Amino acid sequence: MPTGPEIILTLKILVAAVTVLFAASIVAIATKRKRLHGRINVAFFILTMTTVVGFELLLRLGADTTAHFSDAARDALRVHLRFAIPAALLLPIMLYSGLKPYKRLHVPLGILFSILWGGTFVTGLFFLPHE
Repeated sequence: MPTGPEIILTLKILVAAVTVLFAASIVAIATKRKRLHGRINVAFFILTMTTVVGFELLLRLGADTTAHFSDAARDALRVHLRFAIPAALLLPIMLYSGLKPYKRLHVPLGILFSILWGGTFVTGLFFLPHE
């Protein structure tokens, strides 16, 4: 079973990787390539939700992975989750509204999601401990 720091390091790598997809999706829509934007978003959704479910299973089925974290590390994880959980909950709505297409819903939610993902990225990569 992986340790808490190994899980956090893997999480950081995956957050960085899907953020590249998210940036590519933004570039695609900015250059008016809606079909590419949609395809990238489907891939982003699948990879992100797979990561969320996988990590949730690891944390629920494994030992207490945060047992050796300092109080500061636990606080950093709590802050990260305040961005990551709402972003993950918003993601299916974003995908649905983009596929239908409900532009009047999708665009404002996209702005909110971008803010939440920015917080997820910054707190996930720069504040979570992996040592």
